[in-house]
Amino acid sequence: MSSIVSRKFSEELGFLLGRSVSIETKEGKQYSGILAAIDERLNVVLEKVAGAGEGVHKLVINGDNVKEIKLMEKPFDLRGLAERLNRVFPDLVRVREDIGAIIVMDKIKVTEKGVVEGSGLAAERVKAIFDEFVRETRKS
Repeated sequence: MSSIVSRKFSEELGFLLGRSVSIETKEGKQYSGILAAIDERLNVVLEKVAGAGEGVHKLVINGDNVKEIKLMEKPFDLRGLAERLNRVFPDLVRVREDIGAIIVMDKIKVTEKGVVEGSGLAAERVKAIFDEFVRETRKS
């Protein structure tokens, strides 16, 4: 069971990469920026850093000093998009959380960035549904 938990923890850390985070150290210092790298010991590399002083573009924080890491942006709702796609493509939509993607008709791959694999009329329809979903979620 511990290998399953460890793998899930690593996947969750991976989802934080490239996102805006806030990190508090055990000393109470706050840093925010884009998470460029992280490992299982919570050693982190932040880019576009705020809170580290003037002229700091990258910051490495030792995991022993990390108290908490907060995601500062709303995560993309893969399941919500999959439900929407399933209305148009019944029983042809699979969510692959392990790779952060939705697979439609075993040939169209959709991530939070849009349609990344696939072409043709079905892919164009998936793209239109994705665009509408993103517009609606940004409003709320």
